[in-house]
Amino acid sequence: MLTEIVIGVGILAGLGLLFATVIAIAYRKFRVYEDPRIDEVEEMLPHANCGACGLPGCRAFAEKVVGQEIQPSKCTVSSAEAIQRIAAYLGVEAGAEEKRVARLLCAGGRREAHNLADYKGTMSTCRGEAAVAGGSKACSWGCLGLGDCEIACDFDAIFMNEDGLPEVIPDLCTACGDCVKACPKGLFELMPLSQKLIVQCKSLLEGEEAESRCSVACTACGRCVADAPDGLIAIRNNLAVINYELNHLASVDATFRCPTRAIVWVESEQFVKPAAPALPLGRVERYGEEYYQ
Repeated sequence: MLTEIVIGVGILAGLGLLFATVIAIAYRKFRVYEDPRIDEVEEMLPHANCGACGLPGCRAFAEKVVGQEIQPSKCTVSSAEAIQRIAAYLGVEAGAEEKRVARLLCAGGRREAHNLADYKGTMSTCRGEAAVAGGSKACSWGCLGLGDCEIACDFDAIFMNEDGLPEVIPDLCTACGDCVKACPKGLFELMPLSQKLIVQCKSLLEGEEAESRCSVACTACGRCVADAPDGLIAIRNNLAVINYELNHLASVDATFRCPTRAIVWVESEQFVKPAAPALPLGRVERYGEEYYQ
């Protein structure tokens, strides 16, 4: 009996030693070396995992930066100091990447766009309202104002203002694109900060028909085309369209004669998310005019 036990223990010990040896050999043969600098670079990143850089997270970004496949500045969410710190640590050029933010291409809020009906669906969402004959607004291209974009934004970069339109806070926006996907009207677009000339309308109606539905609709009058350098702005399908390949030629001049203020120049934005929307929080300058938010 004792002999059988000893034999059994010996067999198990032998098998254990054999498997351990096989595992050790396999580990040495197939292990993948990981540069320890990846951990250090990842620690310097903002850990937003927003995907604005085009990669599925900060870890993947760190791997690419350490492998010198991309430059540190590709992370537009990081501060300039953090980017320089990563570049200095790796001994590489920081590069230059312009920050992008989400822009809303609609200015037709409650005060500007006319309503055809009141939406009272079981789903109080823009997507739910859009499914019912395109929504309650007379302009079928306009923002529905129920805040799907605000809910989709994980970085608190969007809030609904008193006019029922979403406001984007550039300092918090990571250009992740979640608001672009959430808007059923396709009203958000990711743009570099240097693109200051923006058409805040997507209506394809012309003249009085467009303006009868929304007071800030583009009427395709062509004044902005005449006031801008050749080729910068064109009228297509009754809508002013900006050629951003000529963005270096853009100026505020193109906005002066727009009768509805559908084309705007974004000089600076310093929006503050209101703690109590019912109370005015102070005078703010936006697109050249003052209003209370």
